[in-house]
Amino acid sequence: MVTPLQAMSSRRQILQSATCGIGYLALMGLCKDALAVDEVKPPLHPKIPHHPARAKQLIFLHMRGGPSAMETFERKPELDAQAGKAAKSKSRKLTPSHWKWRQRGESGLWVSDLFHHQAQHADDLCVLSGMHTDISNHTPAMLQLHTGSFAFTRPSMGAWILYGLGTENQDLPGFVSLCPPLINGGAKNYGSAFLPAIYQGTAIGDIKTPIQDAEIGNIKNGRLSHQQQRRQLDLIQAMNRSTSTAHPADSQIDGVIESFELAFRMQAEVPTVFDISGETQSMLDRYGIGEKKPSDNFGRQCLLARRMIESGVRVVEVCDEFWDQHNNLVKGHEARAAATDQPIGALLADLKERGMLDDTLVVWGGEFGRTPDTAQKTLDGRDHNAKGYTMWLAGGGVRGGFQHGKTDELGYEAVEGRVHLHDLHATILHLLGLDHKELTYRYAGRDFRLTDVHGVVVDEVLS
Repeated sequence: MVTPLQAMSSRRQILQSATCGIGYLALMGLCKDALAVDEVKPPLHPKIPHHPARAKQLIFLHMRGGPSAMETFERKPELDAQAGKAAKSKSRKLTPSHWKWRQRGESGLWVSDLFHHQAQHADDLCVLSGMHTDISNHTPAMLQLHTGSFAFTRPSMGAWILYGLGTENQDLPGFVSLCPPLINGGAKNYGSAFLPAIYQGTAIGDIKTPIQDAEIGNIKNGRLSHQQQRRQLDLIQAMNRSTSTAHPADSQIDGVIESFELAFRMQAEVPTVFDISGETQSMLDRYGIGEKKPSDNFGRQCLLARRMIESGVRVVEVCDEFWDQHNNLVKGHEARAAATDQPIGALLADLKERGMLDDTLVVWGGEFGRTPDTAQKTLDGRDHNAKGYTMWLAGGGVRGGFQHGKTDELGYEAVEGRVHLHDLHATILHLLGLDHKELTYRYAGRDFRLTDVHGVVVDEVLS
């Protein structure tokens, strides 16, 4: 027989259990929701763009130093007619183009004889002749070209793209800079600044080291087997994750963890991508690759860019030497064209034949352009010009055989179809499926973006 005291005790127990049970039920629900969430994806995993992308990857052909528009893609007959006359400054004289011009392809796009190979792809080129930027000194202008800012340390465009889209191949870096300069901003041009370190570019070689001689440090281990390396790395990563848990605000630790894992995976993938011995001799010849050829180094970079893009790398930058000819412009531009023109023509043809140009955006240009006048008595030189210059885009959803904008009749500054670097960045992101206003990262109490508070997509160049 159950006494009243026992019954009350039982009721108390039941109520207590029920009360706790409500908490248990809630906890079970939360755990169920948590278990239902997809597995956390690594930071470089491919991400869904803001809108349908016209391009999936980017190759930036960086002509460091500032090529002359008057010698390449913007014909100035009035400048030729006034050659030798006094310029705006009486101590300077107007300088004519040093090469003949021809209309190319079905589009009739004007391209000078300096670029014989690029001229063959005139119908694929979208020439921006109204470019302008904020400063005409190399280092700040180069930083602005790459990061959107010349005054502050900001993430590079490649880092922003990687942050926004991730990459297709988890065994290769998502952003690679081939033979970048050691000066003029150096690593800041491919750095991640306040973005997590995993989004920074991977530099291979430098401007002083031919790409053939460039090596990725520590890509091989001569003492430990693959399995032994994995066990060693697991121990190191356990300590790294413990440190990361203790210092959650330090993204550099997470960057180190991811970079160690990527480096481990790269051991198998990188040698295959960088081994061009399997390419046919005709392909090597096409890119101008060969001993003692002036185009060998840049040709190898362009071929590697194609191989990396083909393997799933998101962004590749190919860097040339200096186009900065204040004097001896003819000799200097001829040398740079001999080094780059054939490889660039080969890259465009190669991408097109493989069906890759449609979803690969190719960008060509320097940090600024050059003046239509000179202080040289020989009229063989041009100085820096940030007010008006030319870049071009190809593939990836842009109008081919099209010239957008222009400078004044002599070439001092952009007067029509003006495109600031912020506008170019906004357009590149748009073509890749990213809204430059939505691609933000919160840091130091505010939302940052590549274009800061500027930038307009240049709709006229979209196909």
